[in-house]
Amino acid sequence: MPTLAYILLFTFLGSVGALIGGLILLSRERFALKISHYLASFAAGVLLASAFFDLLPEAAHSGEKTGTNVFFWALMGMLLFFVIERFIHWFHHHEEYHEHEKEGQSTIPLIIIGDTVHNFVDGIVIAATFLVDIQLGIVTTLAVAAHEIPAEIADFGLMLHKGLSKIKIILVNILSASAAFLGALITYFLGNVLEAYLPIALAATAGFFIYIAASDLIPEIHYEKRRGVALTKTALLFLGVIVIWLSLSFLKEGA
Repeated sequence: MPTLAYILLFTFLGSVGALIGGLILLSRERFALKISHYLASFAAGVLLASAFFDLLPEAAHSGEKTGTNVFFWALMGMLLFFVIERFIHWFHHHEEYHEHEKEGQSTIPLIIIGDTVHNFVDGIVIAATFLVDIQLGIVTTLAVAAHEIPAEIADFGLMLHKGLSKIKIILVNILSASAAFLGALITYFLGNVLEAYLPIALAATAGFFIYIAASDLIPEIHYEKRRGVALTKTALLFLGVIVIWLSLSFLKEGA
């Protein structure tokens, strides 16, 4: 089978295939709505762990070759998302800033942008490893799917929590996941040109995820006045971190 066919097939399995967990969650919509605010806390842990255990280390490793300052670009990613969020508020004329739930609506476009960039980078990584070795590409795809599945489940629950309809959630996530194909195709045809910018994309995505978790999701735990619910949400945040850490550790040991 041609290398391009391998890249397209496994990009599908690694990105669109990772949506299965979220689709299963949506198939039980009543249950999903009940636990969606808990999944928002789980999502915060997943985003932070993905940033610090996966994206930043990978960016630092890739950046050694190009001399890229990944921490600078992670900070730029955070600042860029701050500007985007301000623009979203202004665009929607949000005047009642004291209403926490209204403020939280801006999380949805931020999550979509962050996920789209992340999927684009995943496509780059999958294609780049297949260009080196078929077996390495397959292992990389498994690694991508393993940490994307819990992330997608968390994102689906978060979008439900923020009021997005089931159909919109599915459509948005399919379109976002399709960015992986764009990243894979660009890498296949222009791999040498794109390689120098990969550490920047990884670091900026890490910054996106840190900003979303720290500015929009974690404050929801602090706003929770019911002690038992707040403790459960805190535990789920730590669970999100542990799930990503374990999945990445397992995959590194198996590689």
